[in-house]
This record gives sequence, C-alpha cells and structure tokens, in this order.
Amino acid sequence: MGSVTEASPSYLPYDQPMPHSKRTATGVLGGLMGLIGLSTVAGLLVTATITPAIAVSGYAASSAIEMFDKMPSYLKIEKLMLPTTIYAKNDEGKNVRLTEFYDQNRIPVTFDKVAPVMYDAILSSEDKNFYTHGGIDLIGTLGALARNASSGSNRGGSSITQQYVKNVLQQTCEAKAVSAEEVRACYEETTANKGTEGYQRKIQEMRYAIQIEKEYSKDEILIGYLNIAHFGGSVYGIGAAARHYFDTTPDKLTIAQAAVIAGLVQEPNTLRIDKPGGTLTAKDGSPLNGKADGYKLAKERQDYVLDRLFQDKKITQAEHDKAIKAPIEPKITSRPQGCSVAKGSEFFCAYVTSIIRGDAAFGKTLNDRIAALRRGGLKIYTTLDTSLQKAANKAISVVPASVSYMDLGASGVQVEVGTGRVLSMVQNRPWSDQADDKKTTQLNYNVPVKNGGGGHSAGSTYKVFSLINWMQQGHSVNEVLNGRVGKKTVQTCDGNTQTVYTGEGIGPDGAQRIGNFEGNRGYTGTVARFTKDSLNSGFLTMAEKIPVCTTNRVAQDLGVTLGDGGALDELNRPYDVLGSQAVAPIDMANAYATIASNGTLCAAKAIDRVVDADGQDRPIPETKCERKLSEDVAATAAYVLQSVMTGSGTGSGARTFDGVPIFGKTGIHQFIHTWMIGSSSKVTTAVWVGNVKGDERLENHYANGSRLSRIRNQIWPAMQRAANAEFGGAAFPEPSKELTKRSYARLPSVIGLDIDAATKRIEDAGFTVIVGSPVPSPEAEGTVVEQTPGAGRVVSGTTVTLSPSDGKGVVVPGVSGTPQQAADALRAAGFTNLTQSCTAADDAPAEGVVTGTDPAAGQTVARDSAIAIQFQAKDCGEGGGGGGDNEDGGPGNGNAPGNGNGPGNGNGP
Repeated sequence: MGSVTEASPSYLPYDQPMPHSKRTATGVLGGLMGLIGLSTVAGLLVTATITPAIAVSGYAASSAIEMFDKMPSYLKIEKLMLPTTIYAKNDEGKNVRLTEFYDQNRIPVTFDKVAPVMYDAILSSEDKNFYTHGGIDLIGTLGALARNASSGSNRGGSSITQQYVKNVLQQTCEAKAVSAEEVRACYEETTANKGTEGYQRKIQEMRYAIQIEKEYSKDEILIGYLNIAHFGGSVYGIGAAARHYFDTTPDKLTIAQAAVIAGLVQEPNTLRIDKPGGTLTAKDGSPLNGKADGYKLAKERQDYVLDRLFQDKKITQAEHDKAIKAPIEPKITSRPQGCSVAKGSEFFCAYVTSIIRGDAAFGKTLNDRIAALRRGGLKIYTTLDTSLQKAANKAISVVPASVSYMDLGASGVQVEVGTGRVLSMVQNRPWSDQADDKKTTQLNYNVPVKNGGGGHSAGSTYKVFSLINWMQQGHSVNEVLNGRVGKKTVQTCDGNTQTVYTGEGIGPDGAQRIGNFEGNRGYTGTVARFTKDSLNSGFLTMAEKIPVCTTNRVAQDLGVTLGDGGALDELNRPYDVLGSQAVAPIDMANAYATIASNGTLCAAKAIDRVVDADGQDRPIPETKCERKLSEDVAATAAYVLQSVMTGSGTGSGARTFDGVPIFGKTGIHQFIHTWMIGSSSKVTTAVWVGNVKGDERLENHYANGSRLSRIRNQIWPAMQRAANAEFGGAAFPEPSKELTKRSYARLPSVIGLDIDAATKRIEDAGFTVIVGSPVPSPEAEGTVVEQTPGAGRVVSGTTVTLSPSDGKGVVVPGVSGTPQQAADALRAAGFTNLTQSCTAADDAPAEGVVTGTDPAAGQTVARDSAIAIQFQAKDCGEGGGGGGDNEDGGPGNGNAPGNGNGPGNGNGP
C-alpha cells in the first residue's frame, strides 16, 4: 500500500493585491447636497467637540450633534499583525531561526529607533501641523470633502491621527479576513465608500481621532502610524520598509531614502520601487515606474516630499538639491517566508505548521489558527535538534531523490524517549512549492494524512504488537509453538476464525500461501526466536491463540492508527499481524519509544514553547505521557528485540558498533516497503524506504552499493549513531522472570516407529526433531531405536534427536563357562573380533571362569565390533597371551597359562 496524499494547505497570499491608491484616502463621491449637509455638520460638530464654548444653534446642528454623539467614541487599538518566527536548537543549544510566516512583513520599532529626517519627511508631506492640532486638520478635511464632491477625487485632507485611525480600522478588519477577497473588502470599507455612508465614516474617523489624541501622546501616535502604515506589496511599517527597499534600519535612513518611503504612503503599490519591470503599464503597453524609467512615479513623489521638507526648513538647499539630482537606487532585500526557507528541515517545518493549523491552542477555528501563524507575531520554539537533523539528512541521501523505474521514497524520524520530542525528520525527495514537480514533493512521508503525509505498510515491524499482546495475554516469550509452514486457523475477532496456508505456492483454498523470508519452512520454537528470525508462520501460529483484533488494539493503544486516521481494528485480517496495514513512521517510532521508556507512551511533540508578541508564554499543544505497558512487558519486549540486533537476528546488519545498548525490528512488506525501527534508552529512530505509489519490488534495484530492500541498513545505523553520540544510552532493564519462564510439555515415545511417523508425532507435540546417524540394530532399517531425551516431562521446545536402525546390528549373547566355551558361543553368534580380559582370583579354577563380556550381553552392536571376554583364573600368568583369537586354541591375553585347551600364551596351544 502506498502513501495517502493530502491536498496542499491553503494560505492567504503573501503579496495581497491592493488598489493603486493611498490607503488612507477619505470617502468618495457624494452629491452636492450631501456635501452641504454633512460637511457643515462635520465642521460644526468637530468645532463643538474641540471647543465647546462655541455656540451651535439650529435644528440641523442639533440633529447632527445627536448623530455625532451616538457614534462610537472609543477605538480599541488591536495588536499589529506581525510575522511568526519558528526556531530550532543548534549544535550549541542556542535557538536559531528556521523560518517565518506573515501576511504583513513588519518589523516594529520604538520611537527612538527612527531617524529624525524620517519623521520630518512624513510630517512635511502628510501633516505639517501634526504637533499643533487636536487630532483633526479641520480646514484640510473640509477642503478635501469639497474637492471630492466636485472633482471625484478621493485624495487628501486627513491628519496623521486620522490616517492612523483608518489604518487601525483596516487592520482590525483584515485580521479577521480569510481570503484575498475579504482583505480587499476591508480596504474598500475603510477607504472607498460612496455617498452618505462615506461621509458618515469620515465623521466617525474624526470622532475616533479625537479620542486617540486624548489617550496617547503625539509621539506614540506618530510611531504607531509608521509601524502600521502600508509601504507596498506585503511591506508594512517603517522597519520593514527600510530593510526591504534599502537594506538598512530606520535610524540610518538618508534624506533621499526617507523621502522615497514617505512618498509611498500615498499610493503604496504604484510607487513601490521593488518592481524593476514597472508597477503600471502605459496605454502603449510600456512599463511605468520601473528600472527603465528610473522609477519615474516614485521619483516625482520623492521630489515632492523633498520640496516640502525644504519649504518647512527641515533640510538645507544643498541637501535638497543633492537628493533631487540623485537617482533612486533601491537595494531590495527580500524577507523570504514559508517552509521552503527552512533548508534541510522543510518537512519538519511543514509538520509544525500542520500542528498549528490543527490544534486549539492556537485558536478555536481554523481561520483563527492560520491568523495566529501568519499574523500573531508568535515565537515558536520547536524540538528539532539541528545536529541530528544534519546527520539524518546525510544518512537519507543514500536514497536518490528520483529514479526512472519507480516512485521511490525514503524517510527517517527520531523521537526522544520519555518525552516524545521530535528530534529529526528527513526524507529523500526535497521540498517544493510546486506541487507538480516530479522530483520534489510536499508530501511528508513520516507523518499521517492530518499532518500532510500518509502511511506505508509496516511489514514485520508490526510484529512487535503481537509480541506485546502475547505477553499481555499471560504467555511467556519462551513458550514453544509449532511455527512450521502449513495450515493455520487464525482467530480474527469475537470467536471468528479464518484458515490460511503458509509456505510456498497456492494453498488448497486457491489463494497464494503466506511465505517466510527466503522460503524458510519454519520450525517449532519459542516466540522469542520467532521474533529474532521474524518468522511469519510463527506469528500466524501465535494468532491461533491471540485474536488479530486484540493485536491491532494493542497498536492503537500505543498511538498507532491508519495513515488516514482510521482504526486498525476495522477489518482484522490474518495478515494484519504481519504488517499489511499502512501506518505513519512517526506513530511507529513513538510505539517503539514506549518500550524503551519502560512502558510510558509520550505523544509526538514538536513544539517546546510559544511566546506571544508581548513576550508572554502561551499554551502549547497538549501532549500527554501515559503508562501503556507494564514495566515487565516493556522490559521483556526490549529483551527480545535486543536479540534481533545480534548474531543471526534480522537486524544484525543495522548494528551501530558504538557500545550503546539498542534494540530493533526489521520489516519488509512484499518487497514494496522496507523498514527498520529501533531505539536506545534515549532516542528512537524509524526508517522507511519504498514505493510512494506503485508496487515495484525493491530487491530488483540498487542504490549506492545496496539493494534497495536492504538500504535501510545504511540509513538507520548512521542516524542512531548520531543520536547515541549526543544522548548516550543505558542498559535496558532485565526481563521478567515470569514472562521468560520455560514451559514444560510431555514428550511421547516413538521407539519402534519409522522415522516419518516418529517425526510427525514429535512435531505435533510441539517439539523440533533432528534425525541422527543410523545406529547398529537388528530392527528393520529406518526404525527408531533411540530418542534423546526419552519420553516424559521435558522443557517445551526441546530438540529431540531420533536415531534410526541401520538394520545390521547383532545382540551380544550371554556367555558362561570357560573362556573357550564363551568364545565358541560368540563365534556362533557371528562375532569374530574377540579379546579377553583376565582377573586373578585364588578360588577360581585353573582353566578360568567367564564373568561377562564388554559390551555386555543384550547390547546391540555391529558384527565387527570387538567383544572382550571377561573371566577369572587362579593364575592369569605372565606370558604373552594373544590379543585376539588363536588359530586353534582359545583366546589369550598374554598372561594365562597355555595347555592347548585353555587360554593361550600368544602363540596358540
């Protein structure tokens, strides 16, 4: 199964389209009667508000005063829209910026951090009486209303305070906008309303301006205006304008630069100087206000500002002339944003932003959360360890970003044991903002769909849940089962069963049998050994005792779901225990980390701390650590999984060789996906390589010297070694004695059966059989004549050795009398290799008396076996009795007297 693709997240545009006009323009056309009525009212009411001593009379004035009094009188100044910054820890443990997100590029500054010439430029060109009026330039406002009514213009007349009010109103509206259309509507609402409504809004603006002047100082209003004002594109505020257009700070602006920036507030998108190709197009199609014409429109406005500065005696004639003559020379400094900026950590960045978009800690609704990310001015300190991230990127690079023969993907993720903190997150295919780029992607192979990813069939890494389930059901890992291939009656759920056939080829049910790796026929063995060898037939045997659904529920209890968020226990098919279902690597990493943490599951955590624009800590996404496994189960699981990494274990190719204790589990799903997941006591690492889509077999292809199905053995050790070097790791706890105890079973006797029948009976009883070499026996060839151990109560899983008859054995007969008589009897039985052994005894007859043989009577031996006749004699003699049969006499041993009828002396009778 391949990954599940999620649609790319939608954000508000970075560079929002805005009309090419002054943001703080007054209302638009109204009729002449509207002008006569409302403009008079505005003038009188404002005058009355500022100077109550001036008498106002008449019905119109009274009605206007009533209307004015009913207007809201308090404007709450909301927080500025500010960029959100995401941080990670560097090698020295210091926070470094990964990237930013913003709708408005803004760098707020304090009043003392702006050059005086900037204040002079904005005041001379926009409101030279700012420090002397009470918030409203009455003459200018009424003049503007008259011009608007007569000419259709929507220009001018507002004081800095009124412009500030208008900017605040617009930003308050924009803060709630969720689309470019709504942003434009906010602009229209605060700058381009027509008719009576437009004049009413103008009066409301004046009312707010009066309140603002009472509540804030002139300096606070002025710097507030410069921090909120729009300066073209996504640039807002004097700090960002200075940096964007001239790569400087507001306190270092020159006269010419300050004049350009001050001029921008009239028509920000028309007069901006970061568009070399021009901001407008002439009727003939030629660009206007670009590099070719020296930013003509911006230059004209700059000259106007410089003239006003000179007229107000803020600059000298020489300063004026020098700035007028100089061309505009922008030094554009972009402020990139988004996950593409987080080079080498783009997918972790995308994971973090998916959490922000989805967690209530950042707002009740999705729009609230997106606003927090793009407008909230947050500082988000993440869990990413840049040192491990660098090592992980290097490790994953052995897998090509793209190949011609398949849609190849690879990923790696590391989590801290006991906290769930995500330390690294990498993949082979680089990030791209272009969704259709086949060599790049925005799909995060490490995470589930809800976080921008999908899932992959887990293969045998999923067997850990059967192992845990087995122990939780009260079984020992040293319990012995018949894991040989064949028919398996698997418990699925609720008493239901399903028959499956293991081995090679097609089963009796017409379905493909479930095989073991490399055609292994299986064996009778312990669950611990099944795990070490990753024996499919063994785990299906386990499923005959523990239902598949309970194993799936163990996985779910350890935080694993389907990649698309679905429940693992919906279908409960037999091969689920072998890892057929698609899951996310980060979920699997956390499940393994639960074992390493002695049974405590900690949900994945990517954010350590969030600080708001005021420097106050705010709640972070809630991640719990909960005990999910008993200490005994966790310790024993770790014990079993350590064996996977040693000797002939399937994970031995991924050993780290750095002395830090580790455990792990491999997984291959139909050679379409390959996994390696393992852990120290400090850090867990999960690696996946496989088909993003499709089913091309990995073992058919190579990359960087490794078969793709085994390339995990290059990636995982490199990532884990880096973690071990930084975090270290202790020994895992000792396993539970109860969960590792040996079980006992009754071994049947198979003596007398042929080898095939004996083998079946022994294996059916749960034991493994070894057939030894044939032994001499008079029984028919192939008949079992010996079994070791013998029948009775023995340790479960004991290997039983069966010894078959060679069909050539002879039973040693019992003999008595003199040695000569014994020799005759043995020759008659077919033995020819006879020797003697004499023991002196005073009461024994001179000719000797037989006491036995070696081998003893009744034993079965080969016909050519040496038989020693044991006897007693009064005098065993000192001669050279024969070491074998004499030609005519009896056997001799070189010590017995020879008389021709008794024992010889080595030369016969």
